[in-house]
Amino acid sequence: MPPVPVTVVKAATRDMPVLVNVVGRVEAINSVAVKSLVEGQLLQSFVKDGDDIAVNQLLFRIDPRPAEAALHQAEAAQAKDQATLQQARSQVKRYEGIAAKGYLSADQMEQYRTNLTAAAAAVKVDQANVAAAKVTLGYTEIRSPLAGRIGRILIQPGNVVKANDTNALVVINQIAPIYVNFALPGSLLGRVLVAQKDVPLDASVTIAGVARPVDGKVAFVDNAVDSTTGTVKLRAEFGNSEHVLWPGQLVSVSLTLGHDQNAVVLPDHAVQNGPDGAYVFVVKPDQRAEQRSVTVARTVEGQAVIEKGLAAGETVVLDGQSRVENNASLKVTGAGSGSGTEAASAAGPGP
Repeated sequence: MPPVPVTVVKAATRDMPVLVNVVGRVEAINSVAVKSLVEGQLLQSFVKDGDDIAVNQLLFRIDPRPAEAALHQAEAAQAKDQATLQQARSQVKRYEGIAAKGYLSADQMEQYRTNLTAAAAAVKVDQANVAAAKVTLGYTEIRSPLAGRIGRILIQPGNVVKANDTNALVVINQIAPIYVNFALPGSLLGRVLVAQKDVPLDASVTIAGVARPVDGKVAFVDNAVDSTTGTVKLRAEFGNSEHVLWPGQLVSVSLTLGHDQNAVVLPDHAVQNGPDGAYVFVVKPDQRAEQRSVTVARTVEGQAVIEKGLAAGETVVLDGQSRVENNASLKVTGAGSGSGTEAASAAGPGP
């Protein structure tokens, strides 16, 4: 048969990153179900569905009149007991001199002192009641405990809400920064721990419809490997300033666990897959093809990292493999190029 025209590339050595790609799920760092701490009619809503909100921003107002009435009642009781305290203090002061001269019995003087102590205690109780009433009145204005984005408002103004009811008024999720949870095989735990020993481990996520990956750092590695699945849980934190990550979203997570120095690489489309696994066609010095099995460690940015079966500098068929068989005669028509490095053609002209 006539020689098969092919293009070729030489296996090269490069410093290749050790990348791991897994699927992760986005999770809000903080998520709060906003509920009322007092019972009453919901009068006003100051936000709309999906609003971005700041910390301490006013969200809802509940009818404050019952709480105001309770506060006025507590303040009146305090004023009354304050007057009683003042009277008891005056009596003790007035009768101390008389008791010292023996014109007043010791039991009567002790009763005046007891009245003073009881009046002082009653004022302290009133002060606590006033403080509690003020706190309750403050609960009629519901403010955001964090900055984030609200979901759909679940209870509309006009409805009566109960204290700490099962149903929340609205749910707030913190969008920036945000977490992405994922799991890695336990066999990679050692690489992860070594990679983040000195600095936080870099992580990036790819999102459908977003042109650029989002960069972040690994913030948490679980303290045990799950014996059922053989995986270890990790969490990465992302600034998410552009709000492209949303809680519950599935994303592709990529971790760089180090670099392999002088790794043997080829363009990934030079590697073929057959019944017995991956293989390449190596161009021998006599311009004949040798089908050789190889072990591909991983593929990074279109480059296949060859773990076994190929040495750096060997020439491999890049295009035209569909017509090539083992020991077939080849005609090198050109040299391919991969990953920005110039590929070399096979030595010598074709037959």
